[in-house]
Order: sequence, then structure tokens, then C-alpha cells
Amino acid sequence: MAKISLPNPDRTIAPYTLTGTPIPFVRHAATDFPRIAFAAAHVVADPLASNDPWLTPAIDWDRTLAFRHRLWDLGLGVAEAMDTAQRGMGLGWPEAQELIRRSQAEARTRKDSLIAYGTGTDHLIPGPDVTIDDIIAAYEEQIGFVEGQGGRIILMASRALAAAAKSPDDYVKVYARILTQVKQPVIIHWLGEMFDPALAGYWGSPDHLDAMETCLDVIATHADKVDGIKISLLSKEKEISMRRRLPETVRMYTGDDFNYAELIAGDDAGHSDALLGIFDAIAPAASAALSALGKGSENEFFELLEPTVPLSRHIFAAPTRFYKTGVVFLAYLNGLQDHFAMIGGQQSTRSLQHLAELFRLADKARVLADPDLAVERMKRVLAVNGVAS
Repeated sequence: MAKISLPNPDRTIAPYTLTGTPIPFVRHAATDFPRIAFAAAHVVADPLASNDPWLTPAIDWDRTLAFRHRLWDLGLGVAEAMDTAQRGMGLGWPEAQELIRRSQAEARTRKDSLIAYGTGTDHLIPGPDVTIDDIIAAYEEQIGFVEGQGGRIILMASRALAAAAKSPDDYVKVYARILTQVKQPVIIHWLGEMFDPALAGYWGSPDHLDAMETCLDVIATHADKVDGIKISLLSKEKEISMRRRLPETVRMYTGDDFNYAELIAGDDAGHSDALLGIFDAIAPAASAALSALGKGSENEFFELLEPTVPLSRHIFAAPTRFYKTGVVFLAYLNGLQDHFAMIGGQQSTRSLQHLAELFRLADKARVLADPDLAVERMKRVLAVNGVAS
């Protein structure tokens, strides 16, 4: 069994023996699953680029696109240019456009490529002079680009709208204008303030239940233009409450990285589909679990997916917006990229203690694909931080 010495919260260094049997990589088709499942995918930085990492993103396009193919091979969809790709935290709209262009070109090379693209207003800097019409125009610009590429829309929450809106009516106006124009039904994305503090009070209220009323009214009015809604509020109760009130034709895509297993499994009143950042990090486990659910084996579904939940809760611990660091760290441990570097220098947002616990939880969740490789790479990270392992 692979062994390594890891730091503990009391500052001691103690031996740790890995015990998890890796969940194998098994190809699946999306049709094997009883749920639609998108993984919000990360981007791979280019550490050899000559740039200022905090200011100018440098992306390894080959590795970034290869990772999308890996998700498709597992039967998962790709939610592209989203928060997990560091949208608004290193990835600006110019880089997002290039990512969308390249990903759509790759998607065209295969028949099984489920993919949708984040569109928002992140090229519009919030400020006192920004009007509701400016925000509508910004949405229209990004939507026009994605639709021009032949892509499907994920309608992201807008920091500019959160800053400019005076009441729920402003949200109704913006979403009504956009939804009447889109070419095909979209996925609305309600990202909570725990993921992005600039989105506090979205839909016109600091109370999520009051905000939900406005959101549900918008969806009901434009149900023919809404495929579904992804909510990322980290509350299964709120998600279930909203799910039960959606029009029959509108899906709930869980964005709850704390409770996804039980929300996907569902209850007598319904279930959630998935659009999750954690599925980037645990893709083989998610794929195997969904396949088991498709075969009617709910017990196997939970046996595979439940052990990943403590790992996910750790990765998405407050400050939740730094979860991307854990996602990329797991990609590094699993040999999916050769370095632990991120655009914007975001690899520095989590402590060594956080990464050590992530390693232990990943082992217990059986998502370290090659334990020996994971140990070797963890030792490199420890050494950089002055810890002998």
C-alpha cells in the first residue's frame, strides 16, 4: 500500500497509508444515465508562458481540450466557460470566447458531445453609470457570440445586474428581454453569494425564499424558453422546494456540491439533474454511479457517490469561491496535468493543511486514479512548502 507523511492540524507530521481502491475509468454514453449530468470543467494553465500570471491568463489549450474529451468519454456533458473555469476569477470574456470557440470545434468532431456555454455580462464593469439597458446589451453580445458558434446557452448570473438593480422588477425586465430572444431553451444559473459575494441579493432580495418567488415567476412566464435552472445555494431544502414548484417541462439542475447524491437520486416527488463543479474532480465516480442508477441499482449509486460527498464539502468549504483550487489539485494528483498551477495564481488560495486533508478524503472516496502517482505528486507539493515526506 502506498504511504506518505502528511501534516496534521496540530502541526505534527504523521504517516498516512492509502486504503482506497481506485474507481476505474469506464467509458459510458450519456444515454446510459437516467439523469442529464454536466460537469463544469476547469481550464489548464500554461506554466511555461512568459506572462504576468495575476494579470494575463495563459492557457494550455491541448490539455484543456483533452480534458473535455475525457468527460465526454465518461458520458458526462461539459458546462463550459463557467465558474469552475475561473470565469471572473482569472478567465475574462476574451479568453472565454477563445475557450468557447475551441470547445465547440472539438464538440463538432463527435456525435456524443453534450455541451453548453456560460454567457453573462462579465465584460461589463459594474458601476453607478451602468444601466439596465447596458446590462441587456451585454447579455445580448455574449449570447450572440455563443449562438453564432452554434452553442447552447447557460444564462449566468450578472454582477452588473446585482449592482444596478433597484427592485425585482429590474430582474424581470432583463430576463424577459433575453428569454424572448434566445434561439433555443436555456439553462438559467442562479449562483449564490457563497460562490461569488458580488451576487448577494440576486433576484432583488437578500432572502433566498423571496428571491425564489421572482425567479419562479420569470420561469413560469417564459417556460418555453427555459430548459432548466441550476441553483447553487448549498441548501438541499431550498432546491427541493423550488424543484417542486417548477413547470413540468423545466428541469432542476442541482448545483449543490454538498448534497448532490441525494438530490440526484430524488424522492417520490421528483429528482434533480446535475450541473456540478465537483463532477470535474470525481468524473469516473460520478459516471459509474449514474450508470448504476440507470440499471436500477440505487444502493450501488450511493455506495459509489456518497463517499465523495465529504471530499466535495471540503473542496467547497468557505470561502467557497476558492473551490477551483481543489478541483485543479485533484487533476494534478491524477496525472491529468503536469503541474499545480492555475491562471491568476489561484493555486495559492488554499493552505497546505487544506490540501493534505483533501488528499486523505480523495483516497477514502476512491478518486485517486493511481495512488503511487498521487503520492509522488503530493510529496512534490509538500517539499515546495518545506515539509519532508
